[in-house]
Amino acid sequence: MEESNKEAGNVMEEKNEEDGKADNSQADNSQADNSLADNSQDVEFEPDETDDGEDGGTEEAGGKKFFKKKPKADKKQEAMKQKVEELEDRVKRQMAEFENFRKRTDKEKTAMFEIGAKSVIEKILPVVDNFERGLASISEEEKGNGFADGMQMIYKQLMTELENLGVKPIEAIGQEFNPDYHNAVMQVESEEYESGIVAQELQKGYMYRESVVRHSMVAVVS
Repeated sequence: MEESNKEAGNVMEEKNEEDGKADNSQADNSQADNSLADNSQDVEFEPDETDDGEDGGTEEAGGKKFFKKKPKADKKQEAMKQKVEELEDRVKRQMAEFENFRKRTDKEKTAMFEIGAKSVIEKILPVVDNFERGLASISEEEKGNGFADGMQMIYKQLMTELENLGVKPIEAIGQEFNPDYHNAVMQVESEEYESGIVAQELQKGYMYRESVVRHSMVAVVS
């Protein structure tokens, strides 16, 4: 009897366990169904990007809008490029003006220096003339004199220094008369030279570099 009751109790426990598992399975299925329902509510239809219609038109409009902005950027770049070119041109002009100013200043300095040098040379030339006159007046007997030799040495030194400064005498005798270098004060007849040739030099002329300091005073063959 007791064994029969134990068996009946075991059967009841197994049945209860099976019923509990069934209930749990139903609950799990119910939760899964609810989750699917929720997911189905969250899912929205996403149109295909490749479909034609309003979306394609939007993309096309967006593309046009993007390309419309590009000309503005090009205009801005063009304006900046033009401004840079203007600045470069201005700098080049200023550099050219400065270079011209520098050259003009150098020429003015050179001209002022030459004017000052010519003024000094003009004052020295009469001294040179007096030296030449004094040496020309020395007789043959006095040429060996110490005083005459001293004058000759001083004259040579003076002419050497003038030559180093760029002072040189103008060639006259035997040259064709040139009013740029010669000052004709008289006409003479000559069997040695043709007409228009300088036959005599009455006073030496001198040049400083490329400019005339004093014209040669000459006599020209008529």
